Amino acid sequence: MPVLSGLETPLLLLDEARMQRNIARMQSRMDALGVRFRPHVKTSKCPEVVRRQMAAGARGITVSTLKEAERFLAEGVTEALYAVAIVPAKFDHALCLSRQGLRLTLLVESVAAAEALSRHGIEHGHCHAALIEIDTDGHRSGVRPDDPLLLAVAAALTTDRGSGARLEGVMTHAGGSYALHAPEALVAMAEQERSRCVAAAMRLRAAGHLCPTVSVGSTPTALSARSLEGVTEVRAGVYVFFDLVMAGIGVCAREEIALSVLCTVIGHRPDAGWVITDAGWMAMSRDRGTRTQERDFGYGAVCDVGGNDIPQLAFRDANQEHGVLHWTGDIAVDLAQRFPVGSQLRIVPNHACATGAQFDGYAVLSAVGPLAQWPRFSGW
Repeated sequence: MPVLSGLETPLLLLDEARMQRNIARMQSRMDALGVRFRPHVKTSKCPEVVRRQMAAGARGITVSTLKEAERFLAEGVTEALYAVAIVPAKFDHALCLSRQGLRLTLLVESVAAAEALSRHGIEHGHCHAALIEIDTDGHRSGVRPDDPLLLAVAAALTTDRGSGARLEGVMTHAGGSYALHAPEALVAMAEQERSRCVAAAMRLRAAGHLCPTVSVGSTPTALSARSLEGVTEVRAGVYVFFDLVMAGIGVCAREEIALSVLCTVIGHRPDAGWVITDAGWMAMSRDRGTRTQERDFGYGAVCDVGGNDIPQLAFRDANQEHGVLHWTGDIAVDLAQRFPVGSQLRIVPNHACATGAQFDGYAVLSAVGPLAQWPRFSGW
């Protein structure tokens, strides 16, 4: 492992070997199930990471912002699904990207949005490609497979004056899987996601609509699905790094988590049993996703600089720039001696996407060679 002492912290560390194993695991699973894999790049927002996903066999990307689509187009990625329901204020940006050579697919879930998108396409001599978002678990948004609205949205993607938007298919995200942890429950959720999205596609086809794309995905369901019959592509994002929430769900082991935050001890409160670091919630984010799981890690799991757990240090409190680690072990331990000022610790994040968003790059740990720097971007 490269020498980490002397580095300014907090610093976002990425274990390249673990990441590569995570990429290979997901891609080989999708290949075995016979579906196209379209990774969600919102997790990394990093060209170096996405290049490795594409090299492993990914085809196209999923984005959560048009800025992501724009930045990756500049890196040579020419196919993207914008997996957030499009609104009129973003139509022109989407059109600009399409005219620059991006094969961009948009998402709608209402008649109003579909009609507006079609009108925009007609006005500008362009045919927007669109998927209808399907609600398969009541978790967030989308149209239920049996809702009359489904056929109404599909019909609204074209008008009598010509085609300004065409229906490409259906898409769903089983976000409800994040609340599960039993293997059998995850398998059931993956099947529910698949079957309900496929049912929506079949209903559209029965009504005379073309529906070539059936897109499903979340990291837990992608890794739990036993069959993807009727599905054409899968999307997943956090699998590339994994995190404590994914470990709590049961789809990865702790030693598969590729991301951590290097921090430095800056003080102590012996009377309270506290060790103070320079990584508060501005470094870790305020995401407390493990709070509802079997084990609540607070703002993250504390490890030594080599990545080994220190279970007696609980990251219970955080200010913007201060992490407050509570010692839960032997009260006779001299914390200032065991964790002296200037010593380093590593914090494993609850949510890789949220923690990654706090930094402008990764310090990449390689089995050979010095620490590398991979830039990432943020914002909208």
